[in-house]
Amino acid sequence: MNETERQRYSRQIVLPHIGEAGQQRLLDARVMVVGLGGLGSPVAMYLAAAGVGTLVLVDFDRVELSNLQRQIIHGQADVNRLKVESAAATIAGLNGDTRVETVPRALDDEELLEAARSCRVVVDASDNFETRYALNRACMAAGVPLVSGAATAWDGQVAVFDPRRDGGPCYHCLYPDDGGPGETCDQAGIFAPLLGMVGSIQAAEVLKLIMDTGETLAGRLMLMDALGMNVRILAVPRDPGCRVCGAPASKTCRRHPNSPPSPGRGVG
Repeated sequence: MNETERQRYSRQIVLPHIGEAGQQRLLDARVMVVGLGGLGSPVAMYLAAAGVGTLVLVDFDRVELSNLQRQIIHGQADVNRLKVESAAATIAGLNGDTRVETVPRALDDEELLEAARSCRVVVDASDNFETRYALNRACMAAGVPLVSGAATAWDGQVAVFDPRRDGGPCYHCLYPDDGGPGETCDQAGIFAPLLGMVGSIQAAEVLKLIMDTGETLAGRLMLMDALGMNVRILAVPRDPGCRVCGAPASKTCRRHPNSPPSPGRGVG
């Protein structure tokens, strides 16, 4: 770490649970963020600001005018631009030392697995169940923590699925069904600051995982109600019948009785 980096990250380095060793871990880390919308925006910006060395940004979509109410990594001049390009430009202006790799397309299962294996942490900021389940499969197979977030209307949630923890659950343990199409943000609406809340918590979980400090949400689900400003944290047990992380002979999963309602597509 050079003197410029020490000065730039001095307010983090001074924290007892970070120090220079923790900051160096961030500088050396590689994180994949899938989805550069309402959640991916604050996640990517906070990770870059904190000094994460390499960000792999995955999104095939383009910026639309209706995105700007909540997707703060993009601006008016970015409408019709690929989201990964817009996000990379914003990050370059925020921290030019963060290396950004852009993937302007959807990745298949094999590509996701390869990408996950190259990263310290993977962030699910996507807006559909197909991608969430694919990321979960890739991270479980790669042995890489997955930081998952979702939000719709006034409700948000964050969870960490860490395959390195003995007995820890995966996303499929929490939501064993395919979830169906769910409501999109253009149907249900979305309270913009809620995405900042959820995305900031996702970023915090990523940083703690990289630095191996504090207590993460691994094995737990944080639920937020922005309208009533209520927060609940539920334990998420591993389902021994989970077809992703459970016993190989198992073929079915059962929703745990304490599981919350499906988050739908959300995010948007």
